[in-house]
Amino acid sequence: MADEQKVNEQAMEDEVKAQAAEENANVDRKVDEINDDNEEVIDELAALEAEELIVRIKQVQSKADENWDIALRTKAEMENVRRRTEKEVSNARKYGIEKMIGEILPVKDSMELGLKAAVDMDIEDEAVHKIREGMELTLKMMNDALSKIGITEISPEEGDVFSAEFHQAMSMQEIPGKKSNTIVAVMQKGYLLNERLVRPAMVMVAK
Repeated sequence: MADEQKVNEQAMEDEVKAQAAEENANVDRKVDEINDDNEEVIDELAALEAEELIVRIKQVQSKADENWDIALRTKAEMENVRRRTEKEVSNARKYGIEKMIGEILPVKDSMELGLKAAVDMDIEDEAVHKIREGMELTLKMMNDALSKIGITEISPEEGDVFSAEFHQAMSMQEIPGKKSNTIVAVMQKGYLLNERLVRPAMVMVAK
């Protein structure tokens, strides 16, 4: 009787152990399934984060490219502004006195005409001689001053070829013995300011 009881107890113990082992196996399988599910979720999240990161990187790169393009255009524009400013400053230095020169030239014309008239009078008088010397000295000083600031005379001579770039034809006449398009008389000198025309020479041209 005792032996049979021991056998039954052993059988029950073995069955309990078997059930426990089966339950442990089920738990292990469940844990593995959960771990697999977690890994899939983590992979999905990682992939989602990577995609978002890639999108963000592309956005940042696009913005960087845009800013770089703006920087290059701004630099080019600043360089253009600098060049324009330098040119304007240079022109202001060279030609800023152009209006004043336009007012001075008629005075110079009058002085030259007055001196020519005094010379043509051919009067041997001490007072007239001193006046001529004074006018010549004043005119020389004016010419030197104008030369220093970049004024150059355009003083064509009879027989020179007419140039529309530097001369202005006051009249055109048929003159025997004169070649067409040549200067036959100069009514007024012309002037350049730093190689830019301020006033053309007034001439009469043969046709």
